[in-house]
Amino acid sequence: MARLAQGPAVLVKVTATEGSVPREAGTWMAVFADGVVGTIGGGHLEHQAMAAARAQLRAGPAQADSRFVLGPSLGQCCGGVMNLRFASVGPADVAALRQQLPMNLQPLALFGGGHVGHALVQVLSRLPFALTWIDSRDGIFPPTTPVTVICEHSEPVQGAVSFLVPQSRVLIMSFSHAEDLDIVAECLKRQRAQNDLPYIGLIGSKTKWATFRHRLQARGFSDEELAQVTSPIGLPGIHGKEPEVIAVAVAAQLLLMQSAMKT
Repeated sequence: MARLAQGPAVLVKVTATEGSVPREAGTWMAVFADGVVGTIGGGHLEHQAMAAARAQLRAGPAQADSRFVLGPSLGQCCGGVMNLRFASVGPADVAALRQQLPMNLQPLALFGGGHVGHALVQVLSRLPFALTWIDSRDGIFPPTTPVTVICEHSEPVQGAVSFLVPQSRVLIMSFSHAEDLDIVAECLKRQRAQNDLPYIGLIGSKTKWATFRHRLQARGFSDEELAQVTSPIGLPGIHGKEPEVIAVAVAAQLLLMQSAMKT
């Protein structure tokens, strides 16, 4: 929705389906002149839908319905049928669309613009998270940041914790251990007051966390409070220190936790 506030798009929404299809009714994507937010299933179907949406974008505001059979003509063997609605939308439609579209995005705050942070943004921006990327350094965010990611400069960096959306998941991996420690401390203070951060993840080894535990205990945090911090982060069993491997392991852990909370 933040991207839509900047200019027009064509909203492509799955209105009905028959048989085997890649996505269900209600799924949507917003097609801009220079980018896409969301997906209706990929492949030739999505390629044709994007082409049709951009043609409508060039032609001017309109609404149209199309029926796509997922057979040989589309190079997809699902065999089902998807009905799509193409609707021109713009900044004036943001409020209404927030009510109409099933977002189901979990707020997630990522502290740190290092190598792992960059890898995580590429993975998490394609998953059901509303991602805010935070760093204390100027010029750290790349110009190619995905359009769905909100980049925020905060100095001191821990000052951003009090402004996080309630129920935010938090990932902490700044450029320094001192910053990491201050961010963890602010998260735990917020937990004392509001108890609305369901996941506080700190990158690093068991040795790093042992050191942090002692320092946080010295600041007055109890063992029960410290148990709210997950460190090291990432799904157990996925090994490797490459940024991309860590990113996949962390994303898998977050998705697993999200699935568990729904059951």
